[in-house]
Amino acid sequence: MATYNKRGFKAPKEKEENDPTLDNNYLEDVKVDEKDSATAGVFNTLDDTANKTEAWVEKNQKMIFGIVGAVALAAIGYVAYQKFVAEPKEDDAAAALFVAQQNFQQAVDGVKPDSLFVLALKGSEGQYGFVDIADNYSGTDAGNLANYYAGVSYLNTGKYNEAIESLDKFKTDDVVLSALAQGLKGDAFSQKNQPKEALEYYEKAAATNKNEFTTPMYLLKAGKAALSLGQKETALKHFQDIKDNYDASPEAAQVDALIGLAQ
Repeated sequence: MATYNKRGFKAPKEKEENDPTLDNNYLEDVKVDEKDSATAGVFNTLDDTANKTEAWVEKNQKMIFGIVGAVALAAIGYVAYQKFVAEPKEDDAAAALFVAQQNFQQAVDGVKPDSLFVLALKGSEGQYGFVDIADNYSGTDAGNLANYYAGVSYLNTGKYNEAIESLDKFKTDDVVLSALAQGLKGDAFSQKNQPKEALEYYEKAAATNKNEFTTPMYLLKAGKAALSLGQKETALKHFQDIKDNYDASPEAAQVDALIGLAQ
């Protein structure tokens, strides 16, 4: 038999009209046979489930505490890593990259470009160059960007295989830098006299981000590479794309003659 308080049930009592203390709205405990009450069965089932759960927790509490502890430790470890390892490493990498960029920028500006590109790559006066920054600070933003700079520097010093290798390591979500990296690999293959591979990367560069700067530049290079391969139809498609969609670009001034060659 299960005993519980059944709200809304008014137990029958003999009327005592002369008893002023009687509260006819009082809800009292009544006894109901389990077999006649679905609610009572539910209560008993819940009691059994709770007892089983408590027993399981008691039996496996060491495992539970171990899991909770491991999760907490992992969270603390991640925060500590970010604070004491990742952030200082990013700062050190950025400082090293800044020094190498000075040599790179002077080389781009035409100040002793050959030697300064080499210094930018290898480092100078005890400072890291792009190669060491990429290796020693891999996993950082500056280390990743160093791969891009190294690729450009290698390309400008005639190290085409090294340029391609460095640019392959460079990863970015920036659509302009991504297009430039693909196009630079095309340049490296073109310098290696591999027009088929050059065409592939020029087409990737042109398709990566449609804009007035990189798209016509790499469409023109793709068209010229296709012409060198005897692929006139492909070349014509790229030249015509420039004429139709990028007529204000510097490349558009060249395409009329090239279209004649491709026809």
